[in-house]
Amino acid sequence: MLNRRLIRIKVFKSLFSAVSSGADSVSSLEKSFLKSCDKTKDLYFFMMNVSVALKRAADAKIEAGLKKFHPTPEEKNPNMKFSENLFVERVMSEEKFVSYVEREGLLWNNDELILYVKRLYNRIAEKEYFKEYMASPERSLREDCDLFINIFTQEFEDDETLEQILEDMSLYWMDDLGFVLMTIVANIEYLRDRDRFAIPKTFLKEDDREFAVELMNYSFINYTKLYDRVSQNLSNWDSDRLVSTDIALIVIGVAEAMRFPNIPVKVTINEYVEISKYYSTINSNVFVNGLLDKLIQSMVASGEIVKTGRGLIES
Repeated sequence: MLNRRLIRIKVFKSLFSAVSSGADSVSSLEKSFLKSCDKTKDLYFFMMNVSVALKRAADAKIEAGLKKFHPTPEEKNPNMKFSENLFVERVMSEEKFVSYVEREGLLWNNDELILYVKRLYNRIAEKEYFKEYMASPERSLREDCDLFINIFTQEFEDDETLEQILEDMSLYWMDDLGFVLMTIVANIEYLRDRDRFAIPKTFLKEDDREFAVELMNYSFINYTKLYDRVSQNLSNWDSDRLVSTDIALIVIGVAEAMRFPNIPVKVTINEYVEISKYYSTINSNVFVNGLLDKLIQSMVASGEIVKTGRGLIES
């Protein structure tokens, strides 16, 4: 599930937290780091399961209308299309998915979450894409998947109420929502086009897990040595005045260049420059780019960093 960009971000956040707190246990740091990776998968399951919660909110609204003493014609003969959505039926019928969310408590079942889903459903019901879906006579998995692609694409990003809910549930979920929503949409498209329901693992491939753990541990163990190396290469800068997030990003970038001979230098530099745009100061990307490039190129020239294969050492 996790791509290399998100792995690097999680390494950065874990290393920055460990250095800031004075942590000195590699095993504890690795355990906490891997837990943060697993928690991203949990967020995926939790957010995917909102589809079931929305169906239940719709069912409850229909049932309440039918119980009215004087129901409207619409309440007497409700449109059941959303309640019978085939995508939601697939989610509810996937035993591995259902058992995981139940075992890990990733359910939308307390008062705060139920109220949020109720309001969410009412908001969605007023959207044009939802009205068009409900009015269409078509009944297909494709159309039902497309509805939820719209929901996951349009309804959750920049939702401050949801962000607060997620933060209260797990600090590990901060900053992961955008990536998780993108992954959910991709997997709904996969179900729509191939009729196969994807159950994600924490890492896409086993070597991604190895990359994550090795980068985390190597950066932490060698942090002091690499920090000193960064300080020695500063021009007109007092290392004590540097933004600590910049230092952490540069240290991890150098560690990656040293430890992984098969990753091109330009890929490493570009990745940490991009991360700096979101997790540091407004001018950090320029600083990180310049100093990281200077350090890596000098270490390539001295033989401390060895890259093999065509195109691996260009910056």
